[in-house]
Amino acid sequence: MTDRPTDLSSLPSYRQPRRGLFSARKFALMASVVAGLGVATYGLAPSGTPLNLFSSPANAQVANEVSKVARPVGFADIVERVKPSVISVKVNIAEKVAKNDNDEDTPFQPGSPMERFFRRFGGENGIPGMPGGRGGRGGRAVTGQGSGFFISADGYAVTNNHVVDGADKVEVTTDDGKTYSAKVIGTDQRTDLALIKVEGSSSFPFAKLADGKPRIGDWVLAVGNPFGLGGTVTAGIVSAVGRDIGNGPYDDFIQIDAPVNKGNSGGPAFDVDGNVVGVNTAIYSPSGGSVGIAFSIPASTVKSVIAQLKDSGSVSRGWIGVQIQPVTQDIADSLGMKKAEGALVAEPQANGPAAKAGIESGDVITSVNGEAVKDARELARTIGGIAPGASVKLNVLHKGQEKTINLTLGKLPNTIEAKADTGGNDNSSPTRGADVPKLGMTVAPASSVAGAGKDGVVVTEVDPKSAAADRGFKEGDVILEVAGKSVTSAGDVREAINAAKADNKNSVLMRVKSGGQSRFVAVPLAKG
Repeated sequence: MTDRPTDLSSLPSYRQPRRGLFSARKFALMASVVAGLGVATYGLAPSGTPLNLFSSPANAQVANEVSKVARPVGFADIVERVKPSVISVKVNIAEKVAKNDNDEDTPFQPGSPMERFFRRFGGENGIPGMPGGRGGRGGRAVTGQGSGFFISADGYAVTNNHVVDGADKVEVTTDDGKTYSAKVIGTDQRTDLALIKVEGSSSFPFAKLADGKPRIGDWVLAVGNPFGLGGTVTAGIVSAVGRDIGNGPYDDFIQIDAPVNKGNSGGPAFDVDGNVVGVNTAIYSPSGGSVGIAFSIPASTVKSVIAQLKDSGSVSRGWIGVQIQPVTQDIADSLGMKKAEGALVAEPQANGPAAKAGIESGDVITSVNGEAVKDARELARTIGGIAPGASVKLNVLHKGQEKTINLTLGKLPNTIEAKADTGGNDNSSPTRGADVPKLGMTVAPASSVAGAGKDGVVVTEVDPKSAAADRGFKEGDVILEVAGKSVTSAGDVREAINAAKADNKNSVLMRVKSGGQSRFVAVPLAKG
């Protein structure tokens, strides 16, 4: 329903204004201005007759000067050129029976910002592309709307995976109001991109994906179908680049402040040259509406993903088989690194390419094919952008020494391998354990705690005000290594800590397994 201005006179509390007083005041105010001008003009007129101020030579000169000032440049010419390439996407989904009211399928990781966003702002008819969304239980069709844009004259178009995922029927409406059927060629859940093919013409107006990267502060135009209002244009700037919103290892979003709302998903963000710099996919919004923080998938990512979807209907990514984490400044200090850069290998996967090539836990991957690796996310994106089977050269910091490793990439699995839980979640009570001085925790050999495995020591108690608590240690964590050495007892831990102090280290690096996942933690060492 379209909002309309409220007629105040129809409200019960409305009172007619006192016209006489209001008009008199208004007239008096205006009259005082005119009278003032009149006194001045009569005083300036050389002939004693009133001077027409608005046709004076002085006024003409001001008008000429104002006309020389450049007017603000609008976006009408750009919009006129690119808007016909943008489409509205409507989908029908045969809704599945929900498991329960809160158990909905989503294409995103549970608990991630993207997953929370789409659960919250799904709307009455459910989230496009999400079977079992808010729309009741099975037996009813779910409809959803999003946006997209043509990338070729023969009808190939880009949209979001979450818009068309699971759709039984896809229709698009072009800028001139015509409706066409479309089929899904392929989707990629990890980047939330989809390629569709629109039938019915071979001369669709299409947009070009930008070759370069946008700069912070560049103008952008978002065109799409917010709230079903097709052909809507909003303007803003690039607010940030390389944003990680917690959706996955391939996060590399462009942040824009052009207003984007529900229904803009899959629509393009254009630069001032009319090229697509990103595909709008998500917003941050505590209220449900635009607050000026939207996220777009970069054109460089779109190019590589869409090319594979067009060729094979799916995306294959390179894989080296390592669990990685960022190198913090504390970790860099513990490893003797000058800068907190690269990706720290928490654990290589058994029989993976990295393990076979000799990469070990604690190694830091610093470059790929000669290109420096800034952090763990950049390594994931770089490796994921290389085709499986390709040979790559990795520069690795191994126990303080630089070395080069050549390996052949595997193919990223579609599913994540299940890992054994060594977190000590057995119902039996853990052993009391021995204190680790200065760290505020007690540990016991893993072999003495049921369900903890044989390697390392289990954290049995953590002082909530200790350095260990500050670094996220909790009861049930398993410490596998301290300062690069395997530990099996509290004595091993104390010995490694004392050795680090003797070397004047400010912190000691521990490899910890929690809930089946390994990570390195730099724990500061107390002096004395």
